[in-house]
Amino acid sequence: MREFARLYAELDATTATNRKLQALKRYFGAAAPENAAWAVYFLAGGKPRQLVPTKLLRQYAIEFAAIDEWLFDECYDAVGDFAETIAHILPPPSHQSDIGLAEWMEQRIAPLRGSAPEAIRAALFNYWNELEPQERYLFLKLISGAFRVGVSRLLVTRALSELAGVDAKLVAQRLMGWTDGRVHPTGERYLQLIAPLSHQEQAQRGGQPYPFFLAHALQADPQTLGDIAGWQAEWKYDGIRAQLVRREGGTWLWSRGEDLITERFPEIAAIPAVDGTVIDGEILVWQDGMPAPFSALQQRIGRKTLSAKLLAELPAVLVAYDLLELEGEDIRRKTQAERRLLLEEVVAAIDHPALKLSPLVRTTRWDELAQLRESSRSRSVEGLMLKAMEAEYGVGRTKDVGTWWKWKIDPYSVDAVLIYAQSGSGRRASLYTDYTFAVWDEQAGERRLVPFAKAYSGLTDEEIRRIDNWIRRNTVEKFGPVRSVKPSMVFEIGFEGIAASPRHKAGIAVRFPRILRIRDDKPIEEADTLDTLKGMLNA
Repeated sequence: MREFARLYAELDATTATNRKLQALKRYFGAAAPENAAWAVYFLAGGKPRQLVPTKLLRQYAIEFAAIDEWLFDECYDAVGDFAETIAHILPPPSHQSDIGLAEWMEQRIAPLRGSAPEAIRAALFNYWNELEPQERYLFLKLISGAFRVGVSRLLVTRALSELAGVDAKLVAQRLMGWTDGRVHPTGERYLQLIAPLSHQEQAQRGGQPYPFFLAHALQADPQTLGDIAGWQAEWKYDGIRAQLVRREGGTWLWSRGEDLITERFPEIAAIPAVDGTVIDGEILVWQDGMPAPFSALQQRIGRKTLSAKLLAELPAVLVAYDLLELEGEDIRRKTQAERRLLLEEVVAAIDHPALKLSPLVRTTRWDELAQLRESSRSRSVEGLMLKAMEAEYGVGRTKDVGTWWKWKIDPYSVDAVLIYAQSGSGRRASLYTDYTFAVWDEQAGERRLVPFAKAYSGLTDEEIRRIDNWIRRNTVEKFGPVRSVKPSMVFEIGFEGIAASPRHKAGIAVRFPRILRIRDDKPIEEADTLDTLKGMLNA
C-alpha cells in the first residue's frame, strides 16, 4: 500500500510524461505481481465503487480526530478535497503497516461493502491508526469511489512494455478487459500480461476485444492531407463506440471503456455473425431512418431492466465501420481499403436489422466534402471521419500504421454568466476550477439567470488562477464547498449537443460543455437567453 501511495503522489505531482513513465517503471520493477496487478487495474482506468458513504466517513473522521463539526467544515472549505481533508486532520498513526496493495484490496477494503456501520467504524479506526497521511489519502480515495489518476492507459502500456521487453501492441491487446470489475486482478494475470508471446495465445482469447484505434482531431484545412482519393470519408456518429465479438459460439459486446454491455443491447447481441468475427462500430438508437440524439441512447444505458416497450421505442443498432477479425484471423494489418471491402461482404451476408453499414461519403474534391460536412446537424451526426486508405488498424491514438482524423463541425456556443464555483481535486484542490453557468430567462417582462451547464475545462493555468482570485473577492454566499458569486463575468461556452430535459432547471441539457473563452468584452446584460438555447433545440 505504501509503495502504491507513493506512486500515486508522484503521478499527481507532475505533468511531465517522462517523469511519470520513470515512476511507473520504478514501481512495477519492484512490486510483487499480486500488487502490480491491482495497480494496473486502477492505472488503466478501473473504477472503484463507493464502499463507505460520505456521511459516515465524515462522522467517523470527526470522532477519530476529536474535533468539532464546524472545524471539519472549515478545513474542508479550505482544502477543497474530501479525502485530503480527512488525511490532514487525523492524528498520527500509532504504528505502521507493511501490508501490500492486493491484501488491502481483497481482505480489508472489499469487505467494507455492505458492512454494518459499527463494523465500518471499527475497521476505519484500525486502518487509520496504521497509515501515514499519504497512504490515508489513497485509502480514502479508494473507498469513497473518488480515485482518479493523471496517467494515460497508453503510458501504463509503454511502461510495462519497456520493463518486460514485450511489444507495446501486445501489452495493449492483453490489457483489453482488465478493467472489467467482474474479474479480479491476480498475480498470475499480471505475469501473463508481461510474458513473451505464446503460440496458444491467439486461440485462447475467448471474448477479449482488440484495442480500439482512435482518431485525431483535424484542425487544419483537409487539403493539407493531399489527394482526396487517398482518403475514405464517413459520417462521425455520436453514440457508444463498441466491438461486437463472436467466438466459440459466444457473443460479447464491449464498449470503448471496456464495459461488457452485451445484456444492455440484446438486439445487437442477437446479430448472427459467424464465429471468428470482430466488428468495430458505433451503437446508436435508430429512429425514423436516422440516428436519434444521444439523450435517447442514455435512456437505454441507464436501465437495468429492458421492457418490450422500451426496446420497441428506442431500438439500438450497431453501425459497422471496420472489421478486425474474420474467420478467426486477425486482419488489422490489412489496409483500410481492404478491410472495408471485407466489411461490406460480411454485413451483406449477415443481413440483420440491428447491423448497419456505415455509408461512405463520396466526393472528388475537398471543397465538395466541406459543403457536405455543413449538413451534419441535419443528419444528426457530428461531422466526418477521414481514414487513410492505406492505414492499418492501430492501437489507441497513434499514427505509426496510418491515421484516422475526426473532422467535426464547430460546436454550439452561447455566452453565459458565471454564478457558482467549486474547488477542483488533486493538484487543483485549492483552486476554484468547477463552474456553473447561467443564461437569461425572460418571462413577463422580468429577467433572471437560470443555470444550464457546468464546465471545468478550457482555461489555461494562468486563467484559472485569475478566475480563482476573482471568485474569492466576489463570493456572495457559501453552500459547503460551493460559492455563489456576484454575476459579473461572461464566458463563451461550447457544447456538442442539446436536448430537452425535465430534470434540469432550464429544461435543457447540453452535451460535453466546455469553456471556449472569457468574454471580458461583454457585459452580463448581453449574455444569451434561454430562448437562444430553445432555438438551438428546435433547430
